[in-house]
Amino acid sequence: MESEPKLNRLDLMRQGFWHHGIAPEIESGLNACADLCFELNSLPPSLTGQREKLFRKILGSIGERFIIHSPFRCDFGSHIHIGNDFIGNFNMTILDEAPVTIGDHVFIGPNVSIYTIIHALDPNQRNEGIMQAKPVTIGNDVWIGGNTIILPGVKIGDGAVIGAGSIVTRDIPPLTLAIGSPCKPVREISASDIITDIADSIPE
Repeated sequence: MESEPKLNRLDLMRQGFWHHGIAPEIESGLNACADLCFELNSLPPSLTGQREKLFRKILGSIGERFIIHSPFRCDFGSHIHIGNDFIGNFNMTILDEAPVTIGDHVFIGPNVSIYTIIHALDPNQRNEGIMQAKPVTIGNDVWIGGNTIILPGVKIGDGAVIGAGSIVTRDIPPLTLAIGSPCKPVREISASDIITDIADSIPE
């Protein structure tokens, strides 16, 4: 009977095993992505075509119609999958050792960080590079306020709003306003939140 093929360090990382994260194949992926992010962040914002090509090269996938302001940073890029009509503001950081999945019509404010990596609590193991990665999932129609941190393993439901400055440590239900550190649901988002006094034009 043939033995099952041995997983390499990248596979162990992606699949959420505790593993030794200091390895040539992981370092190579990090360095390649760092070079691409450096190239991207060095481009003038007006060169939209070149920037789009680089984003599509860096990321695992991204849909139609997106705006991502520089600086933007990620670890691998290939583990990030984003839907249509995405807006990511200045200084978005995604540490994508595990998959990060973002739905359609998502707004992300400035200085938002998304983490998937967990280091060992024991200092000796941490110094050896023992780590684990857990995926992050953000649903459709989500707004994440500026200076928010999203921790490994979190799922944010469709239509949720995360208040600025929050630290999201647990799953957030759909259509929920959640705020704080740790981030907690405050109330449901309902029809009463629909704005009715929208100015259609500037008065003369």
